[in-house]
Amino acid sequence: MSQIDSIRNIGIIAHIDAGKTTTTERILFYTGKSHKIGEVHDGTATMDWMIQEQERGITITSAATTCQWKDTIINIIDTPGHVDFTIEVERSLRVLDGAVGVFDAVSGVEAQSETVWRQADKYNIPRIAFVNKMDRVGANLELCISDIQNKLAKKAATLHLPYFIDDSFEGVIDLVDLKLITFSASNQGQDVIVSELSPEQLEEALLYRENLIDAVSQFDDHLADLFLMGEAISSETLNTSIRTATLKGFIPVLCGSAFKNKCVQLLLNAVNAFLPSPIDRGEIAGYSLKAEEAKTRHPVKDKDFSGIAFKIATDPFVGSVVYLRIYSGTLRVGEQVYNSNKRKRERVNKLFRMHADKRTEIQEASAGDIIAVAGLKDTTTGETLCSENSQIVFDKMIFPDTVISIAIEPKTTNDEKKLQASLESLKMEDPSFNFLTNKETGQLLISGMGELHLEIIIDRLQREFNVGIRAGKPQVSYRESISKSSSAHAEFKNEVAGKLIFASVNLLVTTSDKEGISVEFSPSLKKTPADILDSAKKSIGESNGILAGYGLTDLHVTINDLSFDLENPSPLAIAIAASSAMQMALRDSQPVLSEPIMLLEVVTPLDYTGEVISSINSKRGHVVNVGLKQGKDVVTAEVPLVEMFGYSTELRSKTQGRGSYTMTFKCYSNLNKTQTQQILESKGIYFQN
Repeated sequence: MSQIDSIRNIGIIAHIDAGKTTTTERILFYTGKSHKIGEVHDGTATMDWMIQEQERGITITSAATTCQWKDTIINIIDTPGHVDFTIEVERSLRVLDGAVGVFDAVSGVEAQSETVWRQADKYNIPRIAFVNKMDRVGANLELCISDIQNKLAKKAATLHLPYFIDDSFEGVIDLVDLKLITFSASNQGQDVIVSELSPEQLEEALLYRENLIDAVSQFDDHLADLFLMGEAISSETLNTSIRTATLKGFIPVLCGSAFKNKCVQLLLNAVNAFLPSPIDRGEIAGYSLKAEEAKTRHPVKDKDFSGIAFKIATDPFVGSVVYLRIYSGTLRVGEQVYNSNKRKRERVNKLFRMHADKRTEIQEASAGDIIAVAGLKDTTTGETLCSENSQIVFDKMIFPDTVISIAIEPKTTNDEKKLQASLESLKMEDPSFNFLTNKETGQLLISGMGELHLEIIIDRLQREFNVGIRAGKPQVSYRESISKSSSAHAEFKNEVAGKLIFASVNLLVTTSDKEGISVEFSPSLKKTPADILDSAKKSIGESNGILAGYGLTDLHVTINDLSFDLENPSPLAIAIAASSAMQMALRDSQPVLSEPIMLLEVVTPLDYTGEVISSINSKRGHVVNVGLKQGKDVVTAEVPLVEMFGYSTELRSKTQGRGSYTMTFKCYSNLNKTQTQQILESKGIYFQN
């Protein structure tokens, strides 16, 4: 087993087509993990192992692998760049210690780059920026750095200057060591050639090195003192300070071309030198489930075991495997672990190190490791596993609500039998996927984060699970909210086996600026049994709206009073009373329908900007900004999702195939009374409030 301080757990994060998977493939090649470079465009990339990924040339699911560079073990998770699969980024970043943000040298910071950057900020992940595709016409390193500083609000400075020969990108000038670094074309860039700088190159490099030192010194007082005193700063001192600064939020910027096999080794050096080990990340905060008091775990091998299950996958030979980040202690095959969220024991049948869809069986793993476990029957994504005699719970992951649905039906009776189990399996793997049967129409609806997400789900059902289905047209997943506060009181009474079961709930429903339903209890209820409180909270959290049964959002519920038989308390009775009170309160709170609003970014040649804006306006959209980038207009707008079906075809038509767009979920927005009535009536619902 490796020393914990020699482990790097990193994610590769970026906008779609920035070159994440191409960069990862080169990392695997140069570290000796693979002996042939796989290419995304050929469908041969190791990390894009799903048939759907190979056909589309995009990453759909996060893939994990382990490699070694010099004396450092690097656990890598290659994440998707498409917004429909952002949950894969979220759950990966939850368990990682560092990340490499990959940026297109021509496009700079793009829409999804900002999304994944905010996700990394949420977990306080130190990062390195790799400006890729420096071989392309229009590549601009300084533009990318400016974007990182302005759009991502991060202090950043380059460690490299690009080196060109007749407009051909050949390597970089290293500002730390003041050397010229190029790469052999004869053996796929494996030979790194280090040369002295010419006097002209040295003069330019010293100016940029001073800028780098100035930026880093803002995070490191020792370097600042040396800089102010005018003392010479060695490469060793500067490297140490860059590491200190990176752990505090500074972004070191490197550049290269992964596709042309240039500078990936330098990126690996930077991962080793600047990104944190589990030791650097320090203790992990959690809490005791019984006392709800803060607890911590330290990244050491000889303490009590703890870890987070961050991904579930189905292996055709092993069955369900749970991807696990170990935070403390050591885990061995055959041992029993405790799921502290479900309060259940689980047995570890097998342990694996994963390499995309391939696996190597191991006998034990320790703090800092990212592995896969077979044999866990009840564990799902985001749950904590620990030693039963030293229990801890880590914060669970929060997954976004689905925004789009499609009605599906099985083709045959045999397909009908397989469909439910297949959907359950997919939901276990993907927490951003859901399915339910509409009680009124009897339709089976599958829900996800976008059209592509559901397209992949349907494709997997047909190919992977061999289920024949027919699919309808996409439908928007509306939500319901309220216009005013309202309180309600409800009781439940029932006689069972000669005993009267009684419960009553008094609650207040108000608007909130947070998605979903948040629930709090009056301080007067703090001595109420935990199972009674949990039952009331769960019942309210599972409530649906009264307009059309859609999920609720932007609500805060305060439970002011609970009454029940102290000698015979019934959580079920409390749940029924809470649900009734919730429905009563909603009826008196002027319910409204909310629709998902998307943040749209369109990149278009200048000649077509007017057409694009006109189209957005016709879709009830609101143009937020129009900016110029690399000779093209970037139109940012907020548009209702229901208006965006088929937009890719429309945009191609309006820009003669030269426009592109990205779209991310922004928020839910209340519809007016007329719009609400139109939508409800289109569904055969006539509601009088």
